[in-house]
Amino acid sequence: MAANPSVLITGASSGIGATYADRFAKRGHDLVLVARDKARMEALAARLRDETGAAVDILQADLTKPEELAVVETRLRDDRRIGVLVNNAGATAPGTFTEQAADDVGRIVTLNATAVARLASAVAPRLAQAGAGAIVNISSVVGLAPEFGMAVYGATKAFVLFLSQGLSQELGPRGVYVQAVLPAATRTEIWERAGIDVDTLPAVMEVGELVDAALAGFDRREPVTIPPLHDAGQWDAFHAARQAMIPGFAQARAAERYRTPA
Repeated sequence: MAANPSVLITGASSGIGATYADRFAKRGHDLVLVARDKARMEALAARLRDETGAAVDILQADLTKPEELAVVETRLRDDRRIGVLVNNAGATAPGTFTEQAADDVGRIVTLNATAVARLASAVAPRLAQAGAGAIVNISSVVGLAPEFGMAVYGATKAFVLFLSQGLSQELGPRGVYVQAVLPAATRTEIWERAGIDVDTLPAVMEVGELVDAALAGFDRREPVTIPPLHDAGQWDAFHAARQAMIPGFAQARAAERYRTPA
């Protein structure tokens, strides 16, 4: 694999995806941009070609549509120049779980979870065979905090975190780096699309700062990067507490508290 492999980025027309495109182009990588908004991708591609000399390809795709998702999967399987996948595309919907239409719930799950898993599945065998490459999955702190009340969105982001950790266990020994990035509130268009005024939120990170922090974690090969978390020891403690439970899962009998009448 080339020293500076091409990077395929989903949700690349704006926000986090577009900023990843800018940063990777400035690092000397060629790009494949994937999103629904072709005009915005073309404008971004023209700027990056002019400023960095990067080769930038565009794939217009709605990843909730199987036939369009399949085109991106094929590109990931067949284009050996692509050595980094940034699974960034994601969405939520206005309202609480009981207010969201079933079709909206389905679209959130399809985009935030199914597409992420399928795209990772498309590229992982080739990267593992090469013994190199990276998969970056954009999760969210919401996936750790049901208290935030975003049930479906949070559930999909918890899936992305778990998927990333599982892939890291499987692919890491084969030379493939997998990173889960967990932003908190970040100034992107997702809020407007969800019917939320971002300026009413108590603390919002600018997208450039978020991506730069995520890339610092990428360079350090962190398996999980949480840009807004100042006390890294809290994540370490959380991770250690989870691991401490694992030996207790292999039991032939139910715990005593469940075998004693209330």
